[in-house]
Amino acid sequence: MDGRLKNVRFVCSAEALKRLTEYRQGESDLMFSGGKWFLIATCEVPQARRYEPKDWIGVDRGINNLATTSDGDNHCGRRLDRYRRRQARKRAEIQAKRTRSAKQLLKRRARRESRHATHINHRISKTVVAVAQRTERGIALEQLQGIRERVTVRRDQRARQSSWPFRQLGEFIAYKARRAGVPFIEVDPAYTSQRCPRCGHTDKANRPARDRFQCRRCGLAGPADHVAGVNVRDRARSAWVFVNMPHRPPPEREPAM
Repeated sequence: MDGRLKNVRFVCSAEALKRLTEYRQGESDLMFSGGKWFLIATCEVPQARRYEPKDWIGVDRGINNLATTSDGDNHCGRRLDRYRRRQARKRAEIQAKRTRSAKQLLKRRARRESRHATHINHRISKTVVAVAQRTERGIALEQLQGIRERVTVRRDQRARQSSWPFRQLGEFIAYKARRAGVPFIEVDPAYTSQRCPRCGHTDKANRPARDRFQCRRCGLAGPADHVAGVNVRDRARSAWVFVNMPHRPPPEREPAM
């Protein structure tokens, strides 16, 4: 506020600098947050041409494994789970003090955890999109509208279910896929973790344990998250046909005599 400053240093990655140089549009805003200055710029980045997918990668989002693909790849399991439990214990210790400094510390820790979650979601989405682009496949996700009301968990897992930004992970995958030209679709999530992808038998008893799937009819067994990812992939195969079905105009009526 003491006047205009000149020769202010600006730091960013080489990729971000290239994007700013080539695609920046309109004005930019300077924002002060968390003791640092940030440059908020609008960039109109052209999207790559979308290709026709050879197949699909189904992605199942969950509490233990944040993302499990139909290829059997699990993202962020036990290591992240230990981090989240450690942060929850630390928050409980600070909340018990009930002081003004404790409240300020909780706010700082909340911002730090939010940045950590965003970083993890960026890393997962980047990996999934890169695999899909390399193999010329599309990406299919479950629609998560009302997931917190639809999915029931034990009392000790309620905080874990509500603490992770699952919707943000889906949004990151969607926009990275559009930018890379990777086809993206959302499918109906009903019974994806209870349906057998081999024989189609759907039963709650097919999940004898949280992480285990075993079909009561044909005996197919495997990790529940992997089976759900396969079901998401299979639904994307049929859904993509209807999405790209050519529109046929209604038949013309013959004139009345």
